[in-house]
Amino acid sequence: MRRREFITFVAGAAAASPFAWPRAARAQQPQRPARIGYLGLTSASYVYGDSGAFLAGLRDLGYVEGRNLQIEFRFTDGEEDRIPGLAAELIALKPDVIVTYATAVPLIGRATATIPIVMATYADAVRVGVVASLAHPGGNITGSTFFLPELMAKRLELLREIVPSLARAGVLFLRDNPSTPSILEVMGATAKALQVELRPAEVRGPSEYESVFSAWAGQQIGGFVMIDHAQFLANAGAIADLGAKHRLPSIGPLELPAAGGLIAYGVSFPDLFRRAAYFVDRILKGAKPGDIPVEQATKFKSVVNLKTAKALGLDVPTSILLRADEVIE
Repeated sequence: MRRREFITFVAGAAAASPFAWPRAARAQQPQRPARIGYLGLTSASYVYGDSGAFLAGLRDLGYVEGRNLQIEFRFTDGEEDRIPGLAAELIALKPDVIVTYATAVPLIGRATATIPIVMATYADAVRVGVVASLAHPGGNITGSTFFLPELMAKRLELLREIVPSLARAGVLFLRDNPSTPSILEVMGATAKALQVELRPAEVRGPSEYESVFSAWAGQQIGGFVMIDHAQFLANAGAIADLGAKHRLPSIGPLELPAAGGLIAYGVSFPDLFRRAAYFVDRILKGAKPGDIPVEQATKFKSVVNLKTAKALGLDVPTSILLRADEVIE
């Protein structure tokens, strides 16, 4: 190939895929910054490891906001009904990729079939039909998932281990969660084996928490299991306080014990949000989201709050303490 032909070839290829060439080759011409839309389900000031971890993952891959990266942030402040409007705003900006998680994933997926979507985390993505399969997700969505029904069943087992007398357990859900039926099916089998009766309760928002706990008190609930959801994480302190008020042992996501809950067993969400940067990088370099395999969460941790256990008059078994990744004293 002649020198002039080679230069023309490089220029044309780099223009078609600005992220596919080494820095030396790209330095010869201006490069448009990557444009990412990010929809968070909490507030901009509340970071439980999501957007901060995602940005750290991008920095690890050489993306710097203001230099080769532009991010359009939108936050729902915990209000689920704001998701469609904010999603429409991001879609109208036509970013290279949209990053989101939880209930926002299927909503944005239905709103656009062309803009790539990275789910930082979404429970049971295959089971609820967000992607076709882990190996070949198809469509415009890829990212990370985890098996929420099995996780919730494991939480019930741990709660029963700490509270051997547990006969009835509450389960705190967000209303209209598509995973609820499969969760109750899997938890139901575990509950039957443990001889524990489940009392599920669905809420739309924090204003309904008090009525749920009051109802559980009248039903002689011996403890409760909390599902993973951004709204619950943002209000973990209020939920833990209600558990303490009604003297109910609790188990849920990793953020719960630090807020005053008893025990946690769950996925390390910061790791998943950091990993979301990998999927974004692949897409920016030309990969189709439907061809990028969805990854399953592999890191699970447990946290125990001994101060809460003491306040509830519970002795945490040594077996649980030895398995815990963190103990709050």
